[in-house]
Amino acid sequence: MNEEHLIDAPRAHPPIHRSLMRPAPWAGHPLLRPLRRMLGYRPPDHRHPSDARPLMLRRVLLLVLVALGAIVGTATMIDVLPRHGESWPEQGLLLLFGMLFAWISAGFWTGVMGTWVLLRGQDRNAVTNRLRGPAVTIPTDARTAIIMPICNENVPTVFAGLRATYESLARAGAHDRFDFFVLSDTSQPDLRAAEQAAWGALVQALHRSGEPVRIHYRWRQHRSRRKAGNVADFCRRWGRDYRYMVVLDADSVMTGDCLTNLVHLMESHPDAGIIQTAPRACGHETLHARIQQFGSRVYGPLFTAGMHFWQLGESHYWGHNAILRVAPFIAHCALAPLPGQTSLSGDVMSHDFVEAALMRRAGWKVWIAYDLEGSYEQVPPNLLAEVQRDRRWCHGNLQNSRLMFEPGLHPVHRTVFLTGVLAYLSAPLWLAFLLISTLLFASQAHEVPKYFVEPYQLFPIWPTANLQLMLTLFGMTTVLLLAPKALSLLIIMLRGQARQFGGALRLWLGAAIEFVHSLLLAPVRMLFHSQFVLAALTGWKLDWKSPPRDDAVTGWGEALRRHGVHSLLALAWIGAILASGAALPWWLSPVILGLLAAIPLSAGGSYSAPGRWLRRRGILLIPEELHEPHVLREARRYAEGWGDEVKFRDAVRDADVHARVMAATALHGVAAGEKARARAALVAQATAEGPQSLAAVQRHRLLGDAHALRDLRQRVLLRQTHPAWWQQAGERREATPAMPRAVDAWRQGVQVAVVDP
Repeated sequence: MNEEHLIDAPRAHPPIHRSLMRPAPWAGHPLLRPLRRMLGYRPPDHRHPSDARPLMLRRVLLLVLVALGAIVGTATMIDVLPRHGESWPEQGLLLLFGMLFAWISAGFWTGVMGTWVLLRGQDRNAVTNRLRGPAVTIPTDARTAIIMPICNENVPTVFAGLRATYESLARAGAHDRFDFFVLSDTSQPDLRAAEQAAWGALVQALHRSGEPVRIHYRWRQHRSRRKAGNVADFCRRWGRDYRYMVVLDADSVMTGDCLTNLVHLMESHPDAGIIQTAPRACGHETLHARIQQFGSRVYGPLFTAGMHFWQLGESHYWGHNAILRVAPFIAHCALAPLPGQTSLSGDVMSHDFVEAALMRRAGWKVWIAYDLEGSYEQVPPNLLAEVQRDRRWCHGNLQNSRLMFEPGLHPVHRTVFLTGVLAYLSAPLWLAFLLISTLLFASQAHEVPKYFVEPYQLFPIWPTANLQLMLTLFGMTTVLLLAPKALSLLIIMLRGQARQFGGALRLWLGAAIEFVHSLLLAPVRMLFHSQFVLAALTGWKLDWKSPPRDDAVTGWGEALRRHGVHSLLALAWIGAILASGAALPWWLSPVILGLLAAIPLSAGGSYSAPGRWLRRRGILLIPEELHEPHVLREARRYAEGWGDEVKFRDAVRDADVHARVMAATALHGVAAGEKARARAALVAQATAEGPQSLAAVQRHRLLGDAHALRDLRQRVLLRQTHPAWWQQAGERREATPAMPRAVDAWRQGVQVAVVDP
């Protein structure tokens, strides 16, 4: 490709039609709200819909069952303890046990509700019921923006999935109703240049068909409020042009049928503000990722259907692979920073839960389309990438606890905030429970029992721990944890879907592998999550690096640095118990073994060879691997056929890359005064000292300035620059002179996007 080929290519940005999206202040601490109202504060306007039934029967039933399970489990635990809860350590242990037993009871009953929904088949409350009628053409005014906020992501994954999604939509015959936007917050100049070049290559490839290509790219200079700020920035610039928007993650892929069905659902449910799909995990081949994909594919539908059973129109929003109604989102879902100077203040991190709660407060329903096909995403390729993502989520969910008593929120969304907190707070609770139980066990080993505790007592009192009750309690806990998984496998068998997982034998074998893997990694995740909770509450610096999207290998040295402390803790744990003279408690065996095996599990799970070996033998298969959907096959083909890696310097010295980058670069008016002198100084420095002399901010300035980038390239072509621009071992190709027509076009501002800075 050369520069002249992009003369008539689509612009990177459509015309801007600005809208206002102003956040309302939060109400603040619940104890201070009466005082604030006396001083004139009024909470944001909200509308309580007439059909809101926060205490409907199914929700009351869930609360009763969870509370009953916690009461029964705690009562049994009282009988198990030697002192029956009379001592302070035992009372602390009972408090922790009751909270944790209620937590796992909630998961169990959600799974049971999901089983009921899936076995019935016909769910009259499903939002997708309207799709069973005749197909309806999308109205011409029901335009939808498909936006993909990205930040330092794997470029082939982003644009290969985007192209596959676009082409699937074109095959569905509705792509003229959709526009695509890649919204970049990337901070690395090399990645930004690669994104711009990939966008240029994509629109050029699609433009050859002769049809208008509606794929746009924007790099945001002021990267405020992370992903939420990026989405809000889009809404302010172009939101008024669209009735709906579909939010994709960087690794999302969706079929055209799924996208058109989402629009049909919004059209047929005028009170719906958000409809969330249940993305299916696929795309990676590392052992860790394949186990997570298998578990998500086998057990995920049950829990998603269970959440739908009791949430209904007050469901989760997970921030991607969902459709939103733009006008109410702009009006009600702007997020103000949380006030204060603590670690839980500032920008809202887990914005998706909060946006769903605000949308429902305004009277718009939030649904999960749990049975809608055609929505896909990737899982982290290794354990360290997974916990790196969890650190973000942990901080955001703990932060959302401050909004749990915000006025006007629906009780279900308050519960969503609570469960988000408990998802991570349960880790330090489990750790405290294990430590206290170990101390109690060790102390009881050397305590001399007192058989006569009162004067003139005729019969001794025998302090014992009832083994039968202990086994009963262990069995109850095991049932609560494993029964939903067993029910998921049973449903797959009853529906005749075992063949999609390689057959019944391989399905159960994969489930056994997943169980052992999750059992061993549970204590590792527990320690990581406990650390994240402590970091969030104390203000440790939060690393916001994006997790890798490709199959990234964890080196053994990295695994040793990250997990060495886990293995040392296990050894210290064993040593402390043995030093006390007590035997190792049998219930601690999985915890100790998991911590000792953390290093090989983390490093070994990041390799693709074991995952491929299991795949060839039909183990840990998912239906999308046995019969790969066309959209995933195309996304994989485009990613595997990706060309050479693009760097910042290629935007200057390589003709093809330069042309593509220029197509995505803003061309402002001729600079004058101080701005012109700054531009000239930047080009002069780059010319004389080479690319290695430029800081990241300077490279971004060049990538965002078409005039400066063009001038620098012309000097490179004439060999008037530092040799590092045009001499390097292993360079792909010799720079070729720019074609006159392309240069004239640039001077006239053709094919280069003119944007509002």
